[in-house]
Amino acid sequence: MINRFSVKPLSDSTITLSSVASNKLRPDLIITNCDILSVYTDRILKNKEVWISSGRIACIKDNGDSTKVFDKNLNIYDAKGGLIGPGLIDPHMHIESSMMTGCAYSEPALLNGTTTIFCDSHEIGNVCDTEGIEWMLEDCRLAPLSIFLTIPSTIPATNDTIETAGGDLTAYKVGNIFDKWPEAVALGEKMDFVSVCDSNERSHKIISESLKRNKPISGHMFGREFVAAYSSSGITDTHESEDKDLTSDLLDSGLWIFLRGGNPSTPWNSLPQAIKAITEMGASNKRVCVCTDDRDADDLHFFGLDWVVRESIKSGITPESSWSMGSLHPAQRYNIDQDYGALGGWRRADIVLLNENYEVQNTWLGGELVVEDKKITNLLERQLETGRYKYPSKAYKTIKIPKDYKLLPPLPEFPVTINTIKTELPGIVTKHHKIKIDKEFSNWSDVLNEYNLTHIAVIERYGKTSEIAHGFIKDFNLKSGAVGSSVGHDAHNIIIAGTNENDMSIALNEIYKSQGCVVIVDNSEIISKVDLPIAGLLSDKRANIVAEETRNFKKYWDEYKCAIPYMGFNLLPLSVIPEFRITNKGLVDVNKMKIIPLFE
Repeated sequence: MINRFSVKPLSDSTITLSSVASNKLRPDLIITNCDILSVYTDRILKNKEVWISSGRIACIKDNGDSTKVFDKNLNIYDAKGGLIGPGLIDPHMHIESSMMTGCAYSEPALLNGTTTIFCDSHEIGNVCDTEGIEWMLEDCRLAPLSIFLTIPSTIPATNDTIETAGGDLTAYKVGNIFDKWPEAVALGEKMDFVSVCDSNERSHKIISESLKRNKPISGHMFGREFVAAYSSSGITDTHESEDKDLTSDLLDSGLWIFLRGGNPSTPWNSLPQAIKAITEMGASNKRVCVCTDDRDADDLHFFGLDWVVRESIKSGITPESSWSMGSLHPAQRYNIDQDYGALGGWRRADIVLLNENYEVQNTWLGGELVVEDKKITNLLERQLETGRYKYPSKAYKTIKIPKDYKLLPPLPEFPVTINTIKTELPGIVTKHHKIKIDKEFSNWSDVLNEYNLTHIAVIERYGKTSEIAHGFIKDFNLKSGAVGSSVGHDAHNIIIAGTNENDMSIALNEIYKSQGCVVIVDNSEIISKVDLPIAGLLSDKRANIVAEETRNFKKYWDEYKCAIPYMGFNLLPLSVIPEFRITNKGLVDVNKMKIIPLFE
């Protein structure tokens, strides 16, 4: 089985590696006739070959040296003059956003040259607490990829007066995961940045458990006014830097920056603006990485970490420095650069072959060829088909819904002021928009049409409170039917938006019947859906199938003119992102962490 454990620990292989490098022992594999992208020096080394043994790089030699030293019975791979670089390392991402398991995620990642990821699994943690995180860890241990965990730090994202989650990850539980799982190497994004800066005791106890163990702490914040308090709380990176000024402030405060690149049609593409701190303001890139953050299964195939690196090149960073930001820099940030992130002696043989446009042609994981000519090899195919982790039956039974429910609020007495949620594209920030209605209406349909509103409801899914909150989205542009999702971040209660209660109800019941899905309903008919039966978050299918289902779903989503991409729609209950959200408790003023009424 190919995974990060299949490479011998360095302590077990130093004699072998030094013997190979000294021409005393034949390498297991030699990649010849190549140029080397040296991320240590940001240079291209011409006419080289790589000697590999025990899944590690023994040495880099001049091209042809192997045939001068050894006989002709060598395992040689001819790179035909191509460029060889280190496999990419994604310093911040969420497997659940791909709607695939960790094993399935490996396939598109390797096709894109990503050989190591740092995963924050706060989605499954919010649903299933520590148990769900450990399911994901077991899944990742079987994956043909090097997967590390940044322990979810903010479960639930806010206190139980603001939302209801399935999990409750206390400081004690965080410490136990660190002590039990060696792949838990850092604390994941501390999303409750307002609470951190307000010196909330629970938030700082979780930070303290990480600092006690000398673990890095990842961040998530908006607003230059929070930089000083946030950085003084022990947090040392963030991927939520949306512009050059905030990026510059954060770098000067000692934080690592993960430049987030994503499909330009989604809110996950902050790199073009944030990178200007380097290209326009003169900041060094020595503490800058690139990351993907959130990718669905479809976008992962086209906008992988290699694409983010190429976007960095387009923005004015040299190719060598850009590749360093995707390989060596993340390894340095997490203190694993002794093993990962570069092509040097004793490092893991996680290697990619690139063409002249820095597009990945081949990928080696621990010296094993898993992608060749942009296709997975038979070796990888066998593992993906037969070696995947099977989630327990309990993971398929996580959604409960109230027996009796109303998805629309009753008509108020007019005149009235309605507090609505208004999106500000292309970002993920939402605004508080008040609509004053002075005339009488006899039904909601006329109100929606008059003010371009869409109903939204968040339904508590854990059987704890059976609460349903009602609201309205301004300028969502849905003209008929309903859309629904069991992926309502971060508590992952169910989110339904629609123009009428019947279609909204059908969407809700389909989510319950499937035990998780994203779905579009119109005129009582299911138009499109992607089943997510594992914790209401993940499909148990192969990557190509999930990608095709997701691609088809997005096509219909666009046809229904929804103003927000469906992954942005999933964020509407995320009550740690400014400024106005909705949870199962009601509408949330994020800046004040306060529930406010729908009608005034």
